[in-house]
Amino acid sequence: MKKKIVLAYSGGLDTTVIIPWLKENYDCDIIAVCVDVGQETDWTAVKKRAVQTGAAVCHVADVKKEYVEEYIWPALKADAVYEDKYLLGTSTARPLIAKVLVDYARKEKAGAIAHGATGKGNDQVRFDLGIMALAPDIEIIAPWRTWHLKSREDEMRYLAGKKLPLPVKQKNSYSTDDNLWHISHEGLELEDPSTEPVFRNMLGMTVTPEKAPNKPEYVEIEFERGIPFAVNGKKMDGAALIKLLNTIGGANGVGIADLVENRVVGMKSRGVYETPGGSILYYAHRELEHICLDRQTYAFKQQAALKMGELIYGGLWFTPLREAISAFVDSTQKTVSGKVRLKLYKGSISAAGVSSPNSLYNASIASFTTGELYNHADATGFIKLYGLPVLVRSLMEQAKKGGEKAAAETGRSAARTKKK
Repeated sequence: MKKKIVLAYSGGLDTTVIIPWLKENYDCDIIAVCVDVGQETDWTAVKKRAVQTGAAVCHVADVKKEYVEEYIWPALKADAVYEDKYLLGTSTARPLIAKVLVDYARKEKAGAIAHGATGKGNDQVRFDLGIMALAPDIEIIAPWRTWHLKSREDEMRYLAGKKLPLPVKQKNSYSTDDNLWHISHEGLELEDPSTEPVFRNMLGMTVTPEKAPNKPEYVEIEFERGIPFAVNGKKMDGAALIKLLNTIGGANGVGIADLVENRVVGMKSRGVYETPGGSILYYAHRELEHICLDRQTYAFKQQAALKMGELIYGGLWFTPLREAISAFVDSTQKTVSGKVRLKLYKGSISAAGVSSPNSLYNASIASFTTGELYNHADATGFIKLYGLPVLVRSLMEQAKKGGEKAAAETGRSAARTKKK
């Protein structure tokens, strides 16, 4: 009986090569699985290509709703960012893709799952850890870690040798990943960090700030318990909301990040990320948290956000710590509801007003005009107690200097007496 292998299939260069390679090296039937997380793809053409190159069948799983609600929103609510710039577009999708692959492997009674992640990249870690967490009994096949092909050029020659069509053009063969949340780009001139990206060959849903309109655009976003549900007064589901903000943000040149990052496997790599809608949502969410969360909670949540970003980036979604952080985050979001108005202008985002029924901002207290809730004289006692450690240390150092000065004077006096 032939071995069944479920392949994470995108229709791109890597997975197009993997199908004939698997058939060469395994006596197997290949079940190609495309996971639709919002990427701009002609699924009919992708399914046809999979079968043409040797797959027994190709399935498309539409999980956009699950992706938004169970993966993107938890990252947004946590304000999770990796190394200051990366809004985790690929990273949030990978655990869901791993989950779908495991579901199909169980359904098809397949003994192995294959993926096209390279032996240098982060995705191999994310896929492997996701599969291991959900199905430790299933074999994982990662051709990039075993085959003789060393580059994308080798892959192209491999397909040409088999008279199979190339899914990319060689002159524009960036390694890309796109979904509802973002587009990432790697390769070509980006492999030299001293080189400016050639955006005209690269950007897919964002214009450069130079080409953005010469007047600002305002956008209002409404949140309920940390989750956005309306744009400019119109309620919509998560996927539609992100698409709309991608269009608005992309037209205004926001959300382009050029980052040299630390990969999980230890090396540095460079990528350009387009996350226009996500950048708007992160900015708006933080503005709302500034008025809805108290100082201690906000400060601790900032620390949790860093850890959450590291966990998601490193493929550790299905772990107790990630789940615990998400539980903490959810508890903080109970009051994060309200409206945020933002101004978008040539690649920049700035706040243009925020309101919430749960706002902790109290004008009577914060105003320069003295109100009934705040007595300026109370600050004297507070500062004395708050600054007590500073005062005690200063007194100690003063006394120490005084003792040293007295000792020095005694020494000089003794020396004068002896000289006499």
